[in-house]
Amino acid sequence: MPKERIELKAQTRNEEINTDTDKSIGIKGITTTLDHIEPGTEETYKEELKYTKRRKRDLPEGVSSRALYRDILRIAWPSLAELLLGSLVNMVDMMMVGGLGPEAISAVGLAMQPRFLLMTMIMALNTGATAVIARARGAHDSERANSILRQSLVLATLISIVCAVFGTIGSKWMITFMAAGGMKQETIDLGSTYFVIQSATFTIPALSFCISAALRGTGNTKPCMIYNIVANLVNIVGNWLLINGNLGFPALGVAGASIATVFGQAVGTVIAFIFILNGKYYLKLKIGFKNIFKFDRDVVAGMAKVGLPAMLEQMLMRTGLIIYSRTVSTLGELNLATYQICLNIQSLSFMNGQAFASSATSLIGQSLGKLRIDMAEHYGKRCRYLAMCVSIFLGVMFILFREQLIMLYNDNEHIVKTGGMIMLFVAFLQPIQSSQFVLGGILRGAGDTKVTALFILITTVFIRTGLGTLFVKVLNYGLVGAWLAIAADQILRSTLFLIRYNQGKWKRIRL
Repeated sequence: MPKERIELKAQTRNEEINTDTDKSIGIKGITTTLDHIEPGTEETYKEELKYTKRRKRDLPEGVSSRALYRDILRIAWPSLAELLLGSLVNMVDMMMVGGLGPEAISAVGLAMQPRFLLMTMIMALNTGATAVIARARGAHDSERANSILRQSLVLATLISIVCAVFGTIGSKWMITFMAAGGMKQETIDLGSTYFVIQSATFTIPALSFCISAALRGTGNTKPCMIYNIVANLVNIVGNWLLINGNLGFPALGVAGASIATVFGQAVGTVIAFIFILNGKYYLKLKIGFKNIFKFDRDVVAGMAKVGLPAMLEQMLMRTGLIIYSRTVSTLGELNLATYQICLNIQSLSFMNGQAFASSATSLIGQSLGKLRIDMAEHYGKRCRYLAMCVSIFLGVMFILFREQLIMLYNDNEHIVKTGGMIMLFVAFLQPIQSSQFVLGGILRGAGDTKVTALFILITTVFIRTGLGTLFVKVLNYGLVGAWLAIAADQILRSTLFLIRYNQGKWKRIRL
């Protein structure tokens, strides 16, 4: 029988099975080919561990490559749409702020890294929750998945309150520290105003991020797309009303941009809770006063096993980026504004790697929860291939329209000329960046976060900050030197992730 007919037959069969999934195995939300494959046993699991990269691994009988690509895209496309719109909104947000001048762009840039630093514990908690929920989903244990959701939300609330207090009290000091003596007092004051609003309301996005992490662990990315799109649209409208003052609203400038972001996040968080309360997407939140603070030792231990190394990874990365950002700040407002604009455009390309990393994390975690290492490898390979194809396209677009993209933010001659040069670095890094995102998603989905923390220490703290200081302060390469350091960081990190993936130790981790 021709290969095309075999694949078509397998695809049709999978689609027929998917139609009756809820009736046959009781799964709500998105279903995949993996749901209809027999789970592995301890014996088959140990046998699969003997496979090496040199031995070709065939697809299970009745499963086509096309069906696996379909699974990946069904999870990735809502994330892709969500991240694309989110990146576009961030770009529009920065463009609106850019209308206030380079000082306003620099002020928002000064607040970014301290804000991300506050998010490290929440991000670590979410990494752990995604991994263990994916394992529970793979094992068809919805009760455990819902227990993890409840406990992660409670922990996120407690952690975010502490972060909010710390960020609000220390906002002035943090922004002054980030300025590194290279900014005007006006820029520092604007950055402090922006940051204190973000810090005081930190619990709002923390809860939304936690729900998103849980839903992505189950492979249900569509609701995340919906409430994040709504949040971003509210943000844009709020910017229009509050930055320059329209329809009778006060012109609050940078503070208005921060307030608009909070309003958008609040709306998104409310919608996110609606999704997990109705139980349509596998998870159904049930919180009673009697069990709200009841924690399962095994659940918390599972999240901690993945989350604590992830927290260390994030703290190391953010520490390195803060030191690096301070180095860039010494170049003055115009160069920092150029740097921030190029980073903002680069974030548009993050959508590619992050979307397929989301698929990888969910599908690899579910495969390992089902003791199917073979499926984990098949999904991982195809996630990397799809991300690579998109990254090459983005790189070409960034080269062709580099100066036009910069001019959307600001038409200052120095910013446009220097930014156009920096965009060549952004384009070159696209394939490397996409590979790193997906490989990181695979390793985190498997729970292999200890070694990734070490890689972040080496690349971000030592390579990026060390070379950044050398190129900017010693060799006086300016902003080009700063981006040379970023390129070295990305290339080495991707290489280390690839080596770790090929070693296969991530397959042996049990949660």
